[in-house]
Amino acid sequence: MRPIAILVTGDPVPRARSARGSFADMIRATVGDAFPGPWLELDARSPAPWPERQALSAMIVTGSSASVTERAPWMLETEARLAAWVASGAPVLGICFGHQLLGQALGGRVAPNPRGRQIGTVEAQLSGDDPLLDCSCRPFRVNTSHRDVVVELPPGAQVLGRTPLDPHAFVRFGEHAFGVQAHPEFDATVMRAYVEERRAILRDENLDPDAVLAGVDDARAGATVLQRFALKLGSDA
Repeated sequence: MRPIAILVTGDPVPRARSARGSFADMIRATVGDAFPGPWLELDARSPAPWPERQALSAMIVTGSSASVTERAPWMLETEARLAAWVASGAPVLGICFGHQLLGQALGGRVAPNPRGRQIGTVEAQLSGDDPLLDCSCRPFRVNTSHRDVVVELPPGAQVLGRTPLDPHAFVRFGEHAFGVQAHPEFDATVMRAYVEERRAILRDENLDPDAVLAGVDDARAGATVLQRFALKLGSDA
């Protein structure tokens, strides 16, 4: 079985990392038995070459506290690599920053959300039927923490769902390329850690961190996105 690569683009906030480890740790834990492995970690911030397409079954791109709008050299290089990866027909799932990076790489545009920051457990509205999303989950709750969004979709992209502050929260960018603005790897412990870390920022933005915390849960519907992506790839690899 060929490995799924986890392309690391950043690190969790300290409280979350202390509780649940790295983004790669959270992704593997969330996927669980849906893909027994092997896994391969790559770091997008490193100039090291990626393995050949044929050596991997798929790629998952993590979130990051960085902003795609910074246009740092490593981001531009990763975008070029991701565009080539998608063009090859290889499966890829972008999470939060990874979702935005994919959108920008394929011809869309990322910017600060004009509707403001979205953080906490929110209910998503799914549109259409797609194997990535378990439409039987009602309500479809997801954990999310982001300021930027894909404000303009790349050509050919299909919206699969939205959240209260993001109309492009779930996107099929290509036949095997997906992006989710939510964090399917976040459970309630990680989500609360993010809210606590951002408490001062939330207050400055006229958001109530205690109200956000009161609504946090494990968002198990969101976790199914990772599990379904990995399960299909595990059976196809």
